[in-house]
Amino acid sequence: MSRPRVVVAGLGDSGLLTAIHLARADVDVIGISSKPGLVSGQELGLRLARPDAWARDYRIAFERFRRLDGVELVHDELTGLDVGARVVTTRHRTIGYDVLVVATGVSNGFWRHPRFQTEADVTEALGSAHDRLAASASVLVVGGGAAAVGSALQVATRWPEKSVSLAFPGERALPRHHPRAWGVARRRLAAAGVALLPGHRAELPPGSGADEITTGPVAWSTGQPASTADAVLWAVGRVRPNSGWLPPDLLDEQGFVRVEPTLRMPGVPGGFAVGDVAATDALRTSARNRADRLVARNVVAHLQGRPLASYRGRERRWGSVLGPEADGLRVFAPSGHPFRFPAWSVDRVLQPWIVRRGIYGGVRRGR
Repeated sequence: MSRPRVVVAGLGDSGLLTAIHLARADVDVIGISSKPGLVSGQELGLRLARPDAWARDYRIAFERFRRLDGVELVHDELTGLDVGARVVTTRHRTIGYDVLVVATGVSNGFWRHPRFQTEADVTEALGSAHDRLAASASVLVVGGGAAAVGSALQVATRWPEKSVSLAFPGERALPRHHPRAWGVARRRLAAAGVALLPGHRAELPPGSGADEITTGPVAWSTGQPASTADAVLWAVGRVRPNSGWLPPDLLDEQGFVRVEPTLRMPGVPGGFAVGDVAATDALRTSARNRADRLVARNVVAHLQGRPLASYRGRERRWGSVLGPEADGLRVFAPSGHPFRFPAWSVDRVLQPWIVRRGIYGGVRRGR
């Protein structure tokens, strides 16, 4: 008797981990990705300021993951889903499934998108963004979330001679984190010489969608005089779900995939969704709260006819905000309290043992 076939659509941070868990079950797993390997959406600031250091931990070829050895990997772009026939289509294939896990994530700025990329495409994109900032004497970061705050700090510490500003619309940045997190971040930004511009809401460049690094001036709808900069980094949270390949009736008004508390997709037999594309809660927190484990367990339970567990979201964001610093990596709890991994432990303990061995189940050395 053939084993059930589970298709994981999207192999970003959440989809990759889901496929790794499912690879240990009595199922055949097919992972579909528009990228040639993991190209994480995490730590934008490190990616821009130190792309080689970022790539070491956040850009990893799929063949290096030991637990993906039994997974069929499809490097292609998703184009459609036929719920009745239980097939997904890509540009070049039609793939049937018994269970489908949608984990296609979101688009956000120039660094997160669903477009098909080769290794050369990824390398070129990393280098061009870094080179653009390196050649700029002044950098304006627009946005109040973790991507904006971390980018401002990483750019300022990588190039202390640059003029770096951070503009955000509220009285404080990180509005979805506990206020303590912003207190810590504000002090780190001030120490790095970042000029803070609270109460500045930008008028987005016409037609650009804030999906590229631009040049000033930047106009403010809140009434301040326009600001100039050699490079303007837009990190304004214009998140768009990568769900255009799915039937519209499976999506909510914003285009995110509707799910039940068990992460099952209503109206889709054998369908589940996880990660940033899944409308789990107001903040769509399933990616940050390791729901990959839960959805993998629920897939197996579904196939075995057992009850499914439910996901519970969180009311505040948490995790890394600032990225690796000279004195280590700060990880913020939901309470806003930071836990600091000393600098020596990041490369010797956190990445090799906690992340590569513990979370990913083993990662082979790269070339």
